Order: sequence, then C-alpha cells, then structure tokens
Amino acid sequence: MTIAPPPTTREPTRLVDHFERGLDAPICLTWELTYACNLSCIHCLSSSGRRDPRELTTEECKSVIDELERMQVFYVNIGGGEPTVRSDFWELLDYATAHHVGIKFSTNGVKITPEAAQALAANDYVDVQISLDGATAEVNDAIRGGRSYDTAIRAMRNLADAGMKNFKLSVVCTRTNISQLDEFKSLADEFGAQLRLTRLRPSGRGADVWDDLHPTADQQRELYNWLVAHGDDVLTGDSFFHLSAFGEALPGLNLCGAGRVVCLIDPIGDVYACPFAIHDEFLAGSVRDDRGFTGVWRESSLFHKLREPQSGGACTSCQFFDSCKGGCMAAKFFTGLPLDGPDPECVRGFGEEMLKNRDKLTPQRPMGDHSHRTARAPRKSQPVPVTIGRREDKGRPPVNACAESPLAGFNPDGA
Repeated sequence: MTIAPPPTTREPTRLVDHFERGLDAPICLTWELTYACNLSCIHCLSSSGRRDPRELTTEECKSVIDELERMQVFYVNIGGGEPTVRSDFWELLDYATAHHVGIKFSTNGVKITPEAAQALAANDYVDVQISLDGATAEVNDAIRGGRSYDTAIRAMRNLADAGMKNFKLSVVCTRTNISQLDEFKSLADEFGAQLRLTRLRPSGRGADVWDDLHPTADQQRELYNWLVAHGDDVLTGDSFFHLSAFGEALPGLNLCGAGRVVCLIDPIGDVYACPFAIHDEFLAGSVRDDRGFTGVWRESSLFHKLREPQSGGACTSCQFFDSCKGGCMAAKFFTGLPLDGPDPECVRGFGEEMLKNRDKLTPQRPMGDHSHRTARAPRKSQPVPVTIGRREDKGRPPVNACAESPLAGFNPDGA
C-alpha cells in the first residue's frame, strides 16, 4: 500500500500525518451487506429491518472482493442489518478469505449455531463481533428487543465451546449501560472474548433517541477514566478520541478517518465517506459505476476534499485540538452543529452550549429508513418503545420475503 500524493508540500513526520492525507486504499472499510434484520434496535445507525430489493447480487459482491484483494485492503467490517440473514453470507465469507481479504463481521448472534461456530473457529481470517448493549437482559433488551440478550449469550457460548479465541463482545455505550463497564469486561473474560466499546451516534434511528441515550457529562468522564485504566485490554474503534480533551490521549489514531483510511459500502453499492453518516452529503459514488470501488476511493472529489488539512474553526484555539480534532463529523452533522465546530459531546462543554440554541440549528435527518413498519422509533418528545416478541401486520402483505421474517424457517438450535 502506498501513500496518496500529498495536497501540500508539508512533510509529515508522524504516522497519523500520513493517514490524514489519505492512502491509496482504505486500511479497512465497513460493508453493510443487507438492511434485513430480525431485530429493531432503537439506536440502529442504518435504520435496518427490511431488505432493499436493489442490494448487490452475489456476483457483484464477489467483484468488489476481487477489487479489495487487488487494492490489498487489510480487512472488511461486515455489518447490516444482520449480515448472516443473507442466503449467500457464508459463501461470500469463504470467497473473501480465500482471496486474502480478512473478514470481521458484526452479528446479533442469531445464526451462530454450534456448527457455524465450529466453521468460524477453523478460519484464521475471520473475526466475529457479537453485539450486546446491556450486561443484563433488562438493560440490553430495552435497546435491542426481547430475548436478544439470550441470543447473544448463546452465540458467545457456542463460539467459546468451538475454541474460538478473542472474538469480540461489541457494546454501544449509552446512558443506560455506562455503569456496567466492569460487568461487560467480566462477561467478555468469561467467554474468552475481547471487549469492544463504541460510541452512540445520532445516526439512523439513533437520531430519534440520542438526546435520551447518549452518556451524560459525568458518564463521559467515567467512561474516559475507565478507558485510561483498561486501554490495553479494550478496543474502541478509535471512536472516543473526543474524550482526549480530558487530558491523556486514548490509544488509537485520534483522528476522523472518514475518506482517509475508512469508508462505507451500503447494500446497494453506494460508497459513503463515513460509516455513521449515510447521507447524500457524504456520498462519494457507487461500486456499480464503471470505475468501481477503486475509482471512487482514488478519484472522488469528496474524498480528496476530506484529505485536505483539517480546519478546526473555533476549536483551533482550544489547547486540546491536536488530540480531539474537533470530534466526530457525523455527530456534528446530525445534531446541526457546524462541521468545523465542536463535537456535541465536547468534554469542555462547547458543543452542549451551542445545542442550547437548537432553534437556530438545522440538524440533518438520516436518509433511507428501512425499519420494520411497526418499529420506527418516535420523535424525541415521545417515550422510547421496546419491541418484544413477534410483529404482526396482517392487514397488508409484506414488502418482500425479508420484511416480515428474515429468519423464516431457521432453527437457531440447528435441529
């Protein structure tokens, strides 16, 4: 992998400086294979639920994998939706690893049967992330839906019994689970997994619940102190670099990698700069274009713009700008804050202060709602629902086979 031509003559001296200018291939990318999902998590960043009938075919997916192999992309984060409900998921996984493209996929665990776990444990090019947003069923199921805690625990037990080491327990940090950090760590240790914490963004359905679910200022400090104490044993996906303004920089690049070292491919092949900003404002192109993914990554005017030296606006006067870099682009965009302004969760309170004048801000709405018809989260002024059990809508036919039950005919126990 080589470094893309620099936009300026400034000679970088640190590794992060090279990354800031962009690479000729992403280090990793997020690929949402489908919007179909058996759950309706209230904070889902892609508003998943129903399959989009335009999603890439098996052959189109394999062509993208061929490109990634030629570009020497290290690995791909597969997500969704629930990627394992695609009928060709296991075929695509095997194809990618056979073509030297490592796969890390996120799942709620619904299809991690004992047999599937054995196959995954035998593949050195695969990593699995089991999503769980509460260390107890009460906390988790209020976010992810009834019985989802039991499903995730069963999946982790199957992976552990199969001998898979260091798979990931992936947690989105919310106001309701910050107090459970030690419990999450103990749960991961119990199954021989590694804990991975990520940030809640106001993206997708998360835009409707962000005000009520994002950690409070005191919880941000609690999270920061916990990460400093456990940083060597816990992964963060570099998503908490805004907390570095508390003092000590957290492990990672401490850099927004959008369009520089990461990007997103959605189920229909559109390429976005940021996995958390699925919006036309950050649409760079499509893998279905003649130039393919390679052309989008290397020629997109949006990506070239993002690779220019960052301007921090008002944040440049802050002594912590070099470590915080103004925070998360997506979080600012969907809360209506200027992209060169402070993060809405700025630990010095600048973002919170700006959000007090929301009548003067223009927050952007996420695009592409694929939610189950009965599961769309309400606006912020209404209580957050918890969807438990089967969803029925007998008055209208399903949009497609995936709309009502992506798991039709599937027995999680393999019987």
